[in-house]
Amino acid sequence: MVAHVLVFPCPVQGDINCMLYFAAGLLDAGLHVTFLHSDHNLRRLGLATATATSSSPRLRFLSVPDGLPDDHPRSAGDLAEFFNSLRTNTSVAYRALLASLCAPSSIHKGFPPVTCVVADGMLPFAIDVAEELGVPALAFRTASACSFLAYLSVPKLVELGEVPVPAGADLDAPVRGVPGTEAFLRRRDLPSFCRGGHDPLLQIFGEVTAHSCKARALIFNTAASLERSALAHVAPRMRDVFAIGPLHAMFQAPAAGGALWREDGGCTAWLDGHADRSVVYVSLGSLAVISLEQFTEFLSGLVSAGHPFLWVLRPDMVGASHSAVLQEATEAAGRSKARVVDWAPQRDVLRHRAVGCFLTHAGWNSTLECVTEGVPTVCWPFFADQQTNSRFIDAVWGTGLDMKDVCDRAVVQKMVRQAMESGELRRSAQALARQVRRDIAEGGSSATEFNRLISFINQLSLHAIKSG
Repeated sequence: MVAHVLVFPCPVQGDINCMLYFAAGLLDAGLHVTFLHSDHNLRRLGLATATATSSSPRLRFLSVPDGLPDDHPRSAGDLAEFFNSLRTNTSVAYRALLASLCAPSSIHKGFPPVTCVVADGMLPFAIDVAEELGVPALAFRTASACSFLAYLSVPKLVELGEVPVPAGADLDAPVRGVPGTEAFLRRRDLPSFCRGGHDPLLQIFGEVTAHSCKARALIFNTAASLERSALAHVAPRMRDVFAIGPLHAMFQAPAAGGALWREDGGCTAWLDGHADRSVVYVSLGSLAVISLEQFTEFLSGLVSAGHPFLWVLRPDMVGASHSAVLQEATEAAGRSKARVVDWAPQRDVLRHRAVGCFLTHAGWNSTLECVTEGVPTVCWPFFADQQTNSRFIDAVWGTGLDMKDVCDRAVVQKMVRQAMESGELRRSAQALARQVRRDIAEGGSSATEFNRLISFINQLSLHAIKSG
């Protein structure tokens, strides 16, 4: 019996990154993997997927349409439309593809029929369709367990009158209704969709989170030492839960096949020319969009902090001419003090000796990457789970500073300097990194859970083959 897993991430950069590492773990365990992109993203990746596929005879990339025109921005501001298109358009093509891949006649070039689906929890139709076709399906949430718990608690929060948070409310007021967080969670730390009236995304995230309760199991890219309490409160609501991360520190992802932007190859060489822990790394992720005014405040604060900085500014990130933004940034700081790039090899950057702190949006992938490397952080969360993650970084783990809801040059300067110079933050960050490394080592909680998951998938696949 050969298990063949179809891995289907939500077609956005962060989810793709996370689930590629998961796919690498499946390959290491001897399983076959079909990784499902959107047609749009597969075209963006181009020949990269061919390179990645050639690195393993048990990995292939396929795609389905996302239902949107190629020139659609697919940005954070269009998420409701994006998810609606996936649900109505992608689901039809996905059903047809999966039906063909799990048929006995689908054997092609060494790939047996698909025996199991692991789909992004943000794509509930992918789980439902698989089960309807007789293929066992698991849900994978690429966000933190603590933010998942917050979404899972939305019905209770609504009942208690905590959500939606009305405009003008005291955002520092404590939140009731998210179990285990009563001592530190404030209104401003709830996922961004909980604020300011009835955001349609709150309903979408609430529904897909509730749907995960129906899956045969729920997988988190996290470690027990990071989110023990959240996992304990989520587990009773699920059929099974696996905490198997941080995956990027456990497995080597395919050499290509996941980066939707071209990484700047000169970042490491530039960092080589700087002293240990002297550089501020700045990246607000793949979806955040900032105004020109916010850009100016960040730039002024970074320059005033006095440290060299490496800043990732995507071409679609600032509401102004990107070339003008780049020119202003580099000229303001001087080329030896600043490097501004479209996209960076973030894991290599964070483990570089020259990086002293990370100014981040607190997306879960970025959070795990800086946690693993023991890098202190300054958090400026943009949306969704990032508000909750940043509170954990500051108030629970003590490895960084939470700058949410403020974009002021003086605050940027103050917090960057503190993160660069605080021995206490650095000691806490390094202690947490050591614990997480114990989790992912042989015999650690994450490594043990990953092995349990492989056995679980093999058992599901065997049962599917026998019943098929």
